[in-house]
Amino acid sequence: MNKFNLLLVAGFSLFITACSEENNAKEEKKVLYWVAPMDATYRRDDPGKSPMGMDLVPVYAEAESEEKEKKILYWVAPMDATYRRDEPGKSPMGMDLVPVYDEGGDGSTVKISPAVENNMGVRTATVTKDKLWRRIDTVGYVDFDENKISHLHLRTKGWIEKLYVKSEGERVTKGQALFEVYAPELVNAQEEYLQALRSSNRGLAAASRERLIALGISAIQINQLNKTRKVKQYVKIYAKQNGIIAKLSIREGMFVTPQKLVMSLVDLSSVWLLAEVFEIQADWVRVGQSAEVTLAYLPGREWEGKVEYIYPSLDPKTRTLKVRLRFDNKDESLKPNMFAKVAIYGGAKREVLTIPREALIRSGNERRVIISVGDGGFQARSVKAGIESGEFVEIIEGLSVGDKVVTSGQFLIDSEASLKASIARMTSDKEETMPEMEMQQDTKIIGTGVVENILLNENKVRLSHGPITALDWPEMTMNFNLKESVSLADLNKGDKVDFELEKGDDGYVIKSITKSVNDSAR
Repeated sequence: MNKFNLLLVAGFSLFITACSEENNAKEEKKVLYWVAPMDATYRRDDPGKSPMGMDLVPVYAEAESEEKEKKILYWVAPMDATYRRDEPGKSPMGMDLVPVYDEGGDGSTVKISPAVENNMGVRTATVTKDKLWRRIDTVGYVDFDENKISHLHLRTKGWIEKLYVKSEGERVTKGQALFEVYAPELVNAQEEYLQALRSSNRGLAAASRERLIALGISAIQINQLNKTRKVKQYVKIYAKQNGIIAKLSIREGMFVTPQKLVMSLVDLSSVWLLAEVFEIQADWVRVGQSAEVTLAYLPGREWEGKVEYIYPSLDPKTRTLKVRLRFDNKDESLKPNMFAKVAIYGGAKREVLTIPREALIRSGNERRVIISVGDGGFQARSVKAGIESGEFVEIIEGLSVGDKVVTSGQFLIDSEASLKASIARMTSDKEETMPEMEMQQDTKIIGTGVVENILLNENKVRLSHGPITALDWPEMTMNFNLKESVSLADLNKGDKVDFELEKGDDGYVIKSITKSVNDSAR
């Protein structure tokens, strides 16, 4: 017991000594000011609490001297990297501007303090080499299986005497009477058949029987005529398949001819689903590929099918390729003209570099990403993109495995990188560079909004956007023209998007547009 007490006293003494040494080391450093852990712009001369209730942390003379050694390029708003000034001051939101230092290098690296990085919500993802499925996400609609449709015409002139089905949509079964018709030619054909039977001329009887069949009389009706030897003035017409009445063109008492469609029958035990595939993905789809279908009215249920047929031409208006899928529909849960979401699996492309789709910035003919180089540094890098599948995109050139790309806040960093590159190129003449720098800054007009409608035929998109500070625009809903290089293939109505505008001949047009990262994650 005494040994245990001695060990306990010795350990406690060592702990007190270590704490004293640590406190002495801290006391040796001069505290310049105290700052909030989550907001580097909140500074105080004495210890205390931040607006979030956290203890302020000290900033020592060593850290401050390191910052002073760096050259300040300009001052920027913590919540808006596009708001820059040559001197300290306040942002439009009333926050202190923070300095952006010259980090050296090639001039294209952007250095962001941890506080600004946190306020911008910067997130990164690692470039990986993986298998990328050629998944085609599209939409379609349910249609009749045309192999299950039958049209009914009379094969002679006549009058509809009695109609047993009254409206479209009625269900009928094979062999059910549909209507009675009076046709003089049918009456004459029955009389000729009975005369042939009485003459005992087998050849004549066989020819008369074939004529009745050719006029639409069933074998059962001919056998009954053979037994009764009585001509029927009104002949019943029967259904030749199960199904529903898809079209009904007659009423009782109508005079009909062979050219007139009497009715159409459709069997819904199997249906077609016609999907629209964008032209850029047309080469991915093949007959026999697996597909999954979901419908809004039955959430959680999926139908599995295969591509049955690929139509040979594109729709000239929508520039899409029509693809046909076939599904068994015993319970008739798939109803014609229903809207469906379709996923077609076009096989895998293996061992390819992939990044999240929201990390790719599309601007005109250029594709680029923002990569993190560590210690708060970011660079814009041009890449060559390949196929897109789901939430990922293939990178053919420009990146390596392990690189970290920015997936949130990349538009603001890209704007900053573009400006820094301009500064590096134009440092030879400051007086001439300042107007060009301001112009470069002004051309970066960025906003966020929600897709209200996609007008493909007019090359426009209707957005409900928030305030756009660069243009002093309030929150509003309006149509935007698109540059020819901008694609809306990945966007749907209701998507949240980030977009960039530029000045065109007829006003501002959308230069690039992508799904917001929060919307993509959902």
